[in-house]
Amino acid sequence: MYLRFTKRVLFEFDKRLLWKLAWNAGFKGVRSIRKHKKRLKRGEFFPPFLYISVTNSCNLRCQGCWADVTAKQAKIDADAMRRMLNEARAMGNSFFGILGGEPLMHGDLLPVLAEYPDCYFQIFTNGHFITEQMAGEMRRMGNVTPLISVEGNEIVSDDRRGGNQVWDRTIRGLENCLKHKLLTGVCTSLCQTNLDLLSEAWLDRLIQMGVTYAWFHIYRPSGPMPRPDLALTLDQQREARQFVVEMRAKKPIIIVDAYHDGLGGALCPAATGFTHHVSPWGDIEPCPVIQIAKDSIHDERPLRQVLNDSEFLRDFRELAATYTRGCILLERPDLLLELAERHQAHDSTARQTVFGELQSMQAHTSQYNPDVTIPEKSWAYRWAKRLWFNDYGAYSRHFRPENWKDPRK
Repeated sequence: MYLRFTKRVLFEFDKRLLWKLAWNAGFKGVRSIRKHKKRLKRGEFFPPFLYISVTNSCNLRCQGCWADVTAKQAKIDADAMRRMLNEARAMGNSFFGILGGEPLMHGDLLPVLAEYPDCYFQIFTNGHFITEQMAGEMRRMGNVTPLISVEGNEIVSDDRRGGNQVWDRTIRGLENCLKHKLLTGVCTSLCQTNLDLLSEAWLDRLIQMGVTYAWFHIYRPSGPMPRPDLALTLDQQREARQFVVEMRAKKPIIIVDAYHDGLGGALCPAATGFTHHVSPWGDIEPCPVIQIAKDSIHDERPLRQVLNDSEFLRDFRELAATYTRGCILLERPDLLLELAERHQAHDSTARQTVFGELQSMQAHTSQYNPDVTIPEKSWAYRWAKRLWFNDYGAYSRHFRPENWKDPRK
């Protein structure tokens, strides 16, 4: 596998773009983690990685979407975006996740990102707006990787995403990226209708097309129409984790996993302090699907002070790490309601129905399964996770197994 991936690197990928990825996301990313660890030792906090939803607008209506895509358009304007990026960069951050809605519907997005050649941006997109011209501009910039969402075959995609010819338009955007040799990812939110994409045949097709990396999310029922019937069972989540571990040691393609450390221990990136999320209205939320907030990027104080002094976010991290190593939204929505009430946090959506949604949510299983631990088989992934992606001691400080409640009971 390592030899085949090295061959792909040498003969398929644009070397300038690889250097940008290795330097801005790799070397600087590790450096931002080191700074994060040093801050934690001093009792300070600033997440080394930020998710930023730049707009709520989207051309699709996906099942179970939590974003307010039908509401009046909101977006983080260019000046606010620059201020946020400048302040995060000053803290050592260099790698940012750009979300929506559909982020490419933000007209100022690429011009602003182009102003930060020393940073790297992963854009979560449905691919429909990636024309050849836009793909060419992304290649010229060199600091962007499009992560294109594929939610099933032609029939499933239309149903899952609430549109017509969704698959065709997504694949057209993907092909435009690959034609211009962009380092491109494909992600899938695994649910009951698209588990067929969890296959060697699908990975082989992506490799043949020239895709750099794949990312299999686990669908999390949340938002105004959560669709719990689409959620995976605990056994299916275990099978997905096993598949990822096996394929990482077998296929010449990077496979991303955001919910386990190298030893197979489950974790939540927001609970560990690895990341928090900024909404289109500028609210700072624990993560994209937990839409309650107390703090904002529009605060007159510096962003480093807002994040460091936030008692709400600090209490969230401790609460989440105390009661589960999985997703507290899915397993214990009641605790989030108590947290919001204790801090008088507000509903950070346009629809203003989040508290009712949390009250009506039934407990679901998440990535934490105390009966099954599946460690990485690949030494490269074990090493990378030890260096870059782990719990930073959050669970050793807070987790109490006796507090965990099995969502199945």
